[in-house]
Amino acid sequence: MASDRPSDFQNTVTKAQTAALGFRVKSGWAAVVLLTNAADSPELSDISRIELCDQLSPETRQPYHAAMGKLETDSAKVNQRERVVRSASHKSLTRLLNGYQQKEFRIKHAALVVGSRTNPATIANPHIRAHALEGRLFRSVVEQSLQDHQIRTEVLLERDAYFRVAARLKQSSDDLKRAIQNLGRSAAAKAGPWRAEQKLAALAALFVLG
Repeated sequence: MASDRPSDFQNTVTKAQTAALGFRVKSGWAAVVLLTNAADSPELSDISRIELCDQLSPETRQPYHAAMGKLETDSAKVNQRERVVRSASHKSLTRLLNGYQQKEFRIKHAALVVGSRTNPATIANPHIRAHALEGRLFRSVVEQSLQDHQIRTEVLLERDAYFRVAARLKQSSDDLKRAIQNLGRSAAAKAGPWRAEQKLAALAALFVLG
């Protein structure tokens, strides 16, 4: 079962290791991958999932949606849901990072893969605008929490994430995809799922691993 706690990939860490975090941010949750070593020989150290909403308040998973998939126009409801999202996200990130700190991982860099960075105000369709507002909210709360912990963040768009990472690492996209698949073999042996969200989170971590 997915958890906000780092998994036990490495039960003990003999000395502090430099690591990079990658996130695929979704509405209400995020897939997380922790990579260590170097970008040309990355090691998968953890896969996790964090909740960015209150699971006891389902409306906070899509805080800008009203019934029947419409845009929520009640500002009091929206403001309350935003407060819950910020609080829940901060708690999840703090718990995650504290767990890594206890295992003596040094994390200075993180990257987020997101679906879009379109300004919601430019979207005429209310339902699509609700999705854009949620994308912006969940991205921003993760970024802010990481920055509060002195972790520098970068943001990648899903549509060109492979291209940007391949360019930074001076690899072909095909070689990069093979590297991500190879990491997935470690995931299968150690923790289980290696779906699109985990692959993109690993790609984000690789982008800032150095």
